[in-house]
Amino acid sequence: MAHHKSALKRIRQSRKRNAYNRHWKWLIKQATKSVRRATTIEEAQELLRAAAKVLDRSAARGVIHRNTAANHKSALARLINKRFTGVIAAR
Repeated sequence: MAHHKSALKRIRQSRKRNAYNRHWKWLIKQATKSVRRATTIEEAQELLRAAAKVLDRSAARGVIHRNTAANHKSALARLINKRFTGVIAAR
């Protein structure tokens, strides 16, 4: 157990931040999974916008780095384009 006031405070802060970061990372995972599960291009595009919003917010709050958020958004966009290429060309 900690022996100093500052160490006790650090433990309290760490617990609080850990819970905060875990919540936001869970939101990122759920948004990413929903984009990957999309069956139509319209649904995928709408879910991608929602996922981008979650990624941008988490980056703004310091949960993940902004470049990491950009990489995630780019990967999801590439996935959608690859999966629905035939759909777009058929229109």
